[in-house]
Amino acid sequence: MAVKKSELYSLLWEACNKLRGGVEPSRYKDYVLVLLFFKYVSDRYKGQRFAEFTVSEGASFDDLIAAKGKSDVGERVDKIIQKFLEENRLQGSLPDVSFNNPDELGSGKELVDKVSGLIAIFQNPAIDFKNNRASGDDIIGDAYEYFMMKFAQESGKSKGQFYTPSEVSRIIARLIGIGDIKQEMGKKWTLHDPAAGSGSLLIRAADEAPTDENGDSIVTIFGQEKYPDTAGLAKMNFILHNKGTGEIKSGNTLANPAYTDDFGGLKKFDFIVMNPPFSDKDWIDGIKPSEDKYKRFDGYGIPPEKSGDYAWFLHVLKALESNGKAGIILPHGVLFRGNAEATIRKAVLDKRYIKGIVGLPANLFYGTGIPASIIIIDKENADKREGIFMIDASHGFMKDGNKNRLREQDIEKIVQTFVNKEEIEGYSHFITYKEILKENDGNLNVPRYIQKSDDTLPQNITSHLKGGIPEADIDSIERLWKVSPQLKQKIFKCNDGKDSIYTLAISPNEIETVISEDEKIKSEKENECGELFSAWRNEIKDMMLNINADINPKELIRNIGLQILHRFESAQLLDNYDVYDFLLNYWNESMQDDVYIIKASGYEAGGEVEYVYAQKKQKDESGETVSVDDTTKMKSFEGALISREVIENEYFEKELLALKDLIEKSALLESELDEMREEESGEDGLLVNALNEKGDSIPKANLNKQIKELESRKTSSVMSDITKLIELLDVGDTDEMEKTVKANSELKGYELRNKNGSFGKSKLKAALKDAIHNAVMPEVYADEYKALLAFQAKMTEKEEVDKAVKETQKAFEELVLEKYGELSVDEIKYLLFDKKWMAKLEDDITDAIDQVLNDLASRVVLIAKRYEHTLSELEEKVVQSKVRVKSALERMGYSW
Repeated sequence: MAVKKSELYSLLWEACNKLRGGVEPSRYKDYVLVLLFFKYVSDRYKGQRFAEFTVSEGASFDDLIAAKGKSDVGERVDKIIQKFLEENRLQGSLPDVSFNNPDELGSGKELVDKVSGLIAIFQNPAIDFKNNRASGDDIIGDAYEYFMMKFAQESGKSKGQFYTPSEVSRIIARLIGIGDIKQEMGKKWTLHDPAAGSGSLLIRAADEAPTDENGDSIVTIFGQEKYPDTAGLAKMNFILHNKGTGEIKSGNTLANPAYTDDFGGLKKFDFIVMNPPFSDKDWIDGIKPSEDKYKRFDGYGIPPEKSGDYAWFLHVLKALESNGKAGIILPHGVLFRGNAEATIRKAVLDKRYIKGIVGLPANLFYGTGIPASIIIIDKENADKREGIFMIDASHGFMKDGNKNRLREQDIEKIVQTFVNKEEIEGYSHFITYKEILKENDGNLNVPRYIQKSDDTLPQNITSHLKGGIPEADIDSIERLWKVSPQLKQKIFKCNDGKDSIYTLAISPNEIETVISEDEKIKSEKENECGELFSAWRNEIKDMMLNINADINPKELIRNIGLQILHRFESAQLLDNYDVYDFLLNYWNESMQDDVYIIKASGYEAGGEVEYVYAQKKQKDESGETVSVDDTTKMKSFEGALISREVIENEYFEKELLALKDLIEKSALLESELDEMREEESGEDGLLVNALNEKGDSIPKANLNKQIKELESRKTSSVMSDITKLIELLDVGDTDEMEKTVKANSELKGYELRNKNGSFGKSKLKAALKDAIHNAVMPEVYADEYKALLAFQAKMTEKEEVDKAVKETQKAFEELVLEKYGELSVDEIKYLLFDKKWMAKLEDDITDAIDQVLNDLASRVVLIAKRYEHTLSELEEKVVQSKVRVKSALERMGYSW
């Protein structure tokens, strides 16, 4: 079974996080990521001839496992990894870490435990990449990105800049147009990042490029990163994303560019992506701008000494081919700051290189909380460009801990709006160069050109004074009236046509019902839940039912996502980007795992079951005590692709109902027992003597003990005589026994003798039990005894029901397990598509429409109540309240 992305991410992160101890996230990440990289390469290439990497004996992850627990484990790990690096000529290419470093990992047993624990994490059978060798399988690469994101979150402002949030990387990759290039004879497309960090921007951009007949990207990637350790992260990132041929060089890009041409100038690239340090105060180190040999500042001017944003910007312009394209992340200040930066900005605008600007939300990046923008540069046909397309995406995000994060719908809305040059009020606008340069003196501040739509309602003073609802307030719910214009007349009536003042035509309590029962509202809801969804469902069905090893999951979700986006364009209740978000969230949460499993194992994986076992302790190969699965004790199970719930509802509805009835009966009996206990648990309660020490339950042992105690207080002549008979039998005095029987006629009603006529010990004991039962309880204990017996009977009934639940549950589970093994591929496809994927999305859409209608109804009620009382009425109420308070105070004896 292929590794599930979601499981891999959480498994690795939680385990590693526990072992981190006092090591700083910025350093600990290097240890973890090196091990993750080494595990992947070892699994994937060990034993393969002519492979991309050599993994020999003594230089594999298996050798790390053998070193685990040894007193010199740190030294051994260093030697093993060093041998691998030497054999693959990777010395100096990866982060420089030593697993024998007492300053960071502790010393003695602490170091042994920490290093051995890290190895054990990646030794987990769930993390086996031997079966994940298919080209394009990006599970491990995305896991690596996930790790870098998590470490960036914890590294703080000063050390989180090595990672660009993947959501922003994905936007830039799509906006620069790299996906539109074609393979040309003799042409080698190039992609560059001068401030590469961990390489995520380069990788996302390269992922967008078309591939050749071998499935390889047709662009060659080149990166430069100032810090060697971070450059090492990027190199590993390239390899784990099947881009191992990508170059990454270490060094200061502005002072010493690593990529130059044969004439000493900067090498030119077709595409550049970059997220440089914001307002870099050290950009001038190692460089004399006025004598820059690469002539990057010629014709533009020199950036401020303490703010290097335009230094990086101008480096990109110089390194870009004459028809090249770039996407740069820079702080908003570069769009409007004055002095030297204004001079540079106007010079750039004169050349018309800037194609678009996207204003992003604040607090997206891990190194800073300030808002940033994406600037899209396109040199091709720049002289014919008439303006800049701007997007203000600053308000579309979700909170994620102490940071903001772009949602899937935010990403797609930015991309689709930019690609289609769609002008949306308050969101996007095309601004001519004339307007920018002549009317605004080169100021590119996004809010200057795009004013956010204000959906707040101003208070209407006249309505507050005289009453009534102003028409402007009612018109603010245009979304509702657009679906059903007649609703406005149903809910409101016009009292003053001259001033357009309205009042409610119905009670506020009726508003929600009137809206939900409106025929056009119901029709539109049916359209969106039914027709639009069904049309999209039918469009994608063949794609989702023909997944194979050659499919690209990321292309698949891109395609079906665009289809749902376009299909719901006509929806009036739901925003089509909200619907898109439902799909993408479900994809990230679960659906992508399903697709990757099918890609690796086929639809037949739908018949597989994953078991959860009890744990047991045993020694591992190094002699350490570890917890492992006890496969003889299954605790539960779940379908690998199709949940038990789907199987149960589809095939065993009758049996499931019977089981639920038993469970409900048990729950009812439990509540009845609780009620009986609570009613009689007080100081004088009839069950108080059977309570546990805490007084919150009645254990069975306590209950039986108290019943036995009360029964011991029963008395009767029969009980006394049978007890006497038992004593006489023990001493063998049968004559006295016969006399006792003759003297008490009531004893004739009890079976005291064996078949041969002799007295039997077991017969006498059974008779005594019956006699005790038949005996009369003293009146002082009668009510308590009755209550105890009633509780005992109810408890016995629940035990019997619980036993039936357990037996029925076991039989039911056997039926479900058997059914998994019988599923055909056609059945699996049906269950996956109709009962799992589509059922979940349809529920999300239905719930969302209901929420929209509830919100609209609430807004109508809010507007109706806004002017419910006039100012004079409120003043009169205040006067009346004062009179009542004064009167009450006077009655209490206060005067003034």
